[in-house]
Amino acid sequence: MITTALIAIMVVMVIVLLRAWLGPSLYDRVLAINTFGTATVLAIAILGFYMQRPAFMDIAIVYSLINFIGTVAVLKLYRFDSLGHREEEKS
Repeated sequence: MITTALIAIMVVMVIVLLRAWLGPSLYDRVLAINTFGTATVLAIAILGFYMQRPAFMDIAIVYSLINFIGTVAVLKLYRFDSLGHREEEKS
C-alpha cells in the first residue's frame, strides 16, 4: 500500500514537472513547482511513516514552510520587481 502511494506521488511529480516545463505563463509554472513541493512533502511524510522515523515529519514541515515562502517570494518578485518595500516617491 505504501509502495503504491509512493508510485502515485512520483507519477504526479513527473506530470507536474511536465506542466512546469510547458506552462504558458509564469503563474502556471509557479503553481506546478508549488505542487511539486507539496508532493515532496507527502513523499517525505510517507517515507517517515514507513521507516518509523518521526523526525521526518519535522523535515516535511520545514520543507513545506520553505516551499510556501519561496512561492510567495517568487510571485512578489514577479509582480513588484522587488522583494523589499518600495520607497515612497517624494514630490
